[in-house]
Amino acid sequence: MNNKPKFLAPGEYSWQEDKADIDAHSTTQFVYNANRSLAIDLQRQRLPIFKNRIHIIYLLEKYQTLVLIGETGCGKSTQVPQYLIEAGWGSDGKMVGITEPRRVAATSLANRVADECNCILGTKIGYSIRFDDCTDATTKIKYMTEGILLREMMSDPLLTNYCVIILDEVHERTLLTDIIMGLLKKILRKRRSLKVIVSSATVDAEELRDFFNTNTTKDATKDTATILSVEGRLFPVDIFYVQDPVADYVNAVVDTTLKIHENEEEGDILAFLTGMEEVDRAVSLLSEHAKLVKEGKQKLMPLPMYGSLPNSEQLKVFWRAPKDTRKVIVATNIAETSITIPNVVFVIDCGFAKVPWFEVETQTNSLIVAPVSKASANQRAGRAGRVRSGKTYRLYTEEAYEQLFESTPPQMQRADLAPAILQLKALGIDNVLRFSFPSSPPSKHLLSGLELLYALGAVDSKGELTSPVGITMAEMPLDPVFSKCLIASGEMECSEEITTILSMLQVQNVFVRPFGGQAALKSRVAHRKFEVEEGDLITLLNVYTAFEKNKSTGWCQKHFLNHKALRRATEIRVQMRKLLKKLDIPVASSNGNTQQVLRCITTGLFPNAAYLHYTGVYKTVRGNRDLYIHPNSCLYTLQQPQWILFCEVLQTNKTFMRELTVVQPEWLIELAPHFYERTAIDPV
Repeated sequence: MNNKPKFLAPGEYSWQEDKADIDAHSTTQFVYNANRSLAIDLQRQRLPIFKNRIHIIYLLEKYQTLVLIGETGCGKSTQVPQYLIEAGWGSDGKMVGITEPRRVAATSLANRVADECNCILGTKIGYSIRFDDCTDATTKIKYMTEGILLREMMSDPLLTNYCVIILDEVHERTLLTDIIMGLLKKILRKRRSLKVIVSSATVDAEELRDFFNTNTTKDATKDTATILSVEGRLFPVDIFYVQDPVADYVNAVVDTTLKIHENEEEGDILAFLTGMEEVDRAVSLLSEHAKLVKEGKQKLMPLPMYGSLPNSEQLKVFWRAPKDTRKVIVATNIAETSITIPNVVFVIDCGFAKVPWFEVETQTNSLIVAPVSKASANQRAGRAGRVRSGKTYRLYTEEAYEQLFESTPPQMQRADLAPAILQLKALGIDNVLRFSFPSSPPSKHLLSGLELLYALGAVDSKGELTSPVGITMAEMPLDPVFSKCLIASGEMECSEEITTILSMLQVQNVFVRPFGGQAALKSRVAHRKFEVEEGDLITLLNVYTAFEKNKSTGWCQKHFLNHKALRRATEIRVQMRKLLKKLDIPVASSNGNTQQVLRCITTGLFPNAAYLHYTGVYKTVRGNRDLYIHPNSCLYTLQQPQWILFCEVLQTNKTFMRELTVVQPEWLIELAPHFYERTAIDPV
């Protein structure tokens, strides 16, 4: 039976306006610079935004808010702040502030702009991220994460230190992006001198302009917000659909790629899949086919593209392939907006993407595979029209396309809102339900967030911040459950251990896990030295304690540990200790009393409890959802404990729990009596 997809003939399709949302978890900080060999001044002039600099300055003088649309790599993030300073903004001692969704973006962009301005990072150009402030009194351009700006609003509600705020990467529509937009709308009414630039690769520009526009009359001359698009070259794109739904979209991507390679003219192929595992599988299958290409025929070069690839591997997708070779880039939705790959003529769209989703019933965050929106599908199709007329092959029917949502729901509508509510309460927004969000969150999510904060003791029965617990939790740049652990650690005399554990949770990939072969076996043996039956958090504590005694790179390599991540954890730990002193929380050690540390962890993480069901799977206490221990957990190979607490849930082929801690059920009743009560479990 032939399962290869059959495509309909192209209709009268042409590429429409670039607009889509992208999942913040599928992105990269790698930036490709095609003009790297040129002098910095010439590089700046080659950027598409250069010819718009006068328009940007003019529109910012005339309007309070500017929605700036331009594709990835056009120079929005690095050039606009410099144009503003060159035009005289900031001469009164105020700064230009640029917010980024991720820490790496804030630091790397600040580094790049400091190079362009020929100054030392931390002087005229600086950055501020969680646990790391690299600015001084002379700073004019400040890159920061959205969380930092939110915290600055607590001490300075009208942001009087800034003349212009630039919200970058707004198309990602993270939780903090929406909160900041809602707050800035309030600030702009009070402080007319403040200007805001909403910068994005793709976004529904009209919707944002209308959100920030304070003009209530029909007179357009009184508008306070406007739109400017930095033009890219756009060519028509023919769109093909399958006649019948495909059974396996990974195999369908491979089959369609080979069909294009055999029958179509020159031009690179960009194929969209949902995650790293699928991308690697498709690249592996295509590599096998590439070996079978006969001598004299055009060769095939399959390349993967996803956020966790090393920069050297990401760079390969931008290189021009040899004349007798066609590149096939298999990517996650990272290639939708985060990067623009040159010379792509053919796009294959599987029709799915991974999206983080919060389940109110079970209080768990999951990464689920869901159909893309129409906006995302059109954005993917647009990637084929950058260099010449292109073709897009959609691995779903035209009827299925018509049934897709118009756009991907912003994170505000699919996330745990407890951290957001805590921040808004601290900023004096008492009635969270009436707050002006760009996209209104579901009421059940707001209710769930309030319930969690009430259970943690951060808000009282009237929904107001408690003193001192709620106010102190809002001061901490951590999730509410971790903030509660940190506060409790002072009373339970184990704050040294808790700050270490929480610092280790803030960094990624502490353990180096080689794939396959002898190295994988050696790493497993090395990691086992630190593992304990109490779970992953105490294992992380053991790793850090050992690292403190042997801080060398050689020691880390021998034990397959990430030296860079451990050094970063050390920096965060120092900052966390300073925060404890500032908040008058005593720094004390449990002196090896692990039970004390575990009990302290339970005071914050008690909502994330799961028990071992008689069927052999774990179930959440609330929602009764099936969960499994993640293969990377130290508890995976040990005897399954009866009760555990988890830090996060990851959904792939199963729903896995990560960063686990073994607890006693009595602690849950003792430390969270308002949340748990002893009852008989129905055996059926």
